[in-house]
Amino acid sequence: MKELIYHRQLLPSVERNANRACSINAATGATTTFATHMDRVSRLIGGLQSLGVGRQDRFAVMTLNSPEYLELYHAAFLGGGVVNPLNLRFAPKELAYVLRDSGTKVCFVDFIFAPLIDKVKEEAGLEHVVLVGGGEGPHTATYEDLLASSDGVIPDEGEETDPVVLMYTGGTTGLPKGVLLDQRAEMLNAYHVMMRLSFGRDTVTLMQTPMFHAASMFSVLGGPAVGASTVIVPMFEPAAVMKAVREYQPTVTVMVPTMIGMTMAHPEFAPDGLGSFTDLVYGASPMQQALLEKLLALYPGMNIWQGYGMTESSSVLTLLGPDEHRQGGKYLRATGSPLPGVVLSIQDDAGKILPAGEPGEVCARSGNFMIEYWNKPEATAEAFRGGWYHTGDAGYLDEDGYLFLVDRVKDMIVTGGENVYSTEVENALATHPAVLQVAVIGIPSEQWGEAVHAIVVLREGAAASEQELIDHAREWIAGYKVPKSIEFRTEPLPLSGAMKVLKKDLREPYWAGHDRKVN
Repeated sequence: MKELIYHRQLLPSVERNANRACSINAATGATTTFATHMDRVSRLIGGLQSLGVGRQDRFAVMTLNSPEYLELYHAAFLGGGVVNPLNLRFAPKELAYVLRDSGTKVCFVDFIFAPLIDKVKEEAGLEHVVLVGGGEGPHTATYEDLLASSDGVIPDEGEETDPVVLMYTGGTTGLPKGVLLDQRAEMLNAYHVMMRLSFGRDTVTLMQTPMFHAASMFSVLGGPAVGASTVIVPMFEPAAVMKAVREYQPTVTVMVPTMIGMTMAHPEFAPDGLGSFTDLVYGASPMQQALLEKLLALYPGMNIWQGYGMTESSSVLTLLGPDEHRQGGKYLRATGSPLPGVVLSIQDDAGKILPAGEPGEVCARSGNFMIEYWNKPEATAEAFRGGWYHTGDAGYLDEDGYLFLVDRVKDMIVTGGENVYSTEVENALATHPAVLQVAVIGIPSEQWGEAVHAIVVLREGAAASEQELIDHAREWIAGYKVPKSIEFRTEPLPLSGAMKVLKKDLREPYWAGHDRKVN
C-alpha cells in the first residue's frame, strides 16, 4: 500500500486545520486559511487542465516568493503537473534553453519577470503565459481569471514514482541540468527531516529562501503537512526579514549563511531581528566559523541546525543538531551525521572507499535521490556510477560518522602539487575584524600551476592592507595555503539566485585563454 505521496500529507492536514492560517504574505499581511488554500489549489489544477497540462506535463514558474507559488507547488504534488521552478538569475539564453529542454508550454510569471519571459517566449515554444499577482506585463491569461473560470479538481492518488518537480541546477559548468524528482524522493526527504526536527501545528515558518531553490522544499511540503503557518517574504532583504520576524514571530526558518551574514551586518540589526526563532537551519554553502560563533554567542537558547545536501537529493543528506553546535570544538567544522536511510562513503578517483579521516569525494545512497538528469542519460549514469551518487564535494568522515566538508571538488586549488581547500583559507581570512566578505579562488601561475588568490570586501569604515591580511592568514593556516595575492572590491561579491558566491564568475577573467583541469 503506497504512502509516499503528498495526498496523504496535505489533505488530512487541510481537514484538521481548515480555519487556521496556511500562508501569510509578509508584504501585504494577507492571510489564506487552509480551506481557502485547498480551494484555490483545486481550481488551479482545473485551470492547468484547461491549458492542456496533465499529471506528467511540465509547467514553469518565474515569480518572487508568494502564496500563489505555494499553491503552484501543491497543485503539482496533488497530480496537477510537474512544476519547473525557474532560477530568477537565469539569463535569457538559459531560460529559453530550460523551457525548450523541459517541453514546457505554460509559464506562470509576475510583473517583474513577465517582460523577460516574453522576450524568450517564441524561442522557448511557450503557448501560455499566466500573470500572477498585481501589476502589468505581457501575458495570455491572469492567474485569478484562470482560477475563477475553473472548477475545482483533486486528481486521484497517483504513484510514488510519479515525477513532481523538474528543478534545473544553476549551471556551474555549461548549460543547466534538469533534476527530475518524484513523489517518493520528496516525501522521504520530508520524513527524514521530521525525524530530527520538531515540527507541529503551532510552528510558524518564515519562508525567505527563494522558492525556486531546493533549500525551500521542506518549508513548501513539511509545514503545511502538519498544519503549520507559513509566513512568506517575497524576496530576501535584511530589513524586510527583520520586520517580518518582529511582526509575525516565526519559530522556524532556513537561511543561507550569506543571508545570515548580511542580516547581522545590516545597520538596523538588533538581536530581536532574528530573535523569535526556536530553530534556525542554515545550509546550501559553508558558514565561515567566525560568523557561526557570533550567531551562537548572540542566541544561546536558539536551536541551530546545519543541513547538507543538494537538489539531486531533494534536498537533505545530513544534519548537525543544536547539541553539537553547543558543544562546539570540532563539531563546528562538521556538516552533521547522515539522516535515517542515508548512507555516506568517501571515495577516491578510482571508486575505492576510503577509511575514516581520509579526504576524497563524498558519495551517498538513499531513497530521496532524483530519477535522472532530464534528457541526459550519460550524465545520470556518471553521477550514479558504482551504485553511489557522486556529489562533487570533497570531504571526510570521522570515526563517529560525522561528515566534514573541505571544499567543492571544482573549487579545490592545486598549487605546487599541494591541495588547498578554499573554504579553509576563507575561514582564516574571515576572522579578521575588517573582513565582511571573502572568496578564495585559484588563478593561473607559471611557478605553482595555480596560485591562491583572495577577493575581499571590507566592512564599511574598516581598513586593512593586503600584507596585513596575508600576515593574519599565516597565523591560522600553513604557509602554502596563505594567499599569494589579495584583491579588494568595494561592491558585494556576485551571488547566485540561491545566495551562493559565484566563484565560477570570479575565476573566469583569470582563466581566459588557460585550461583548468578542475572545473
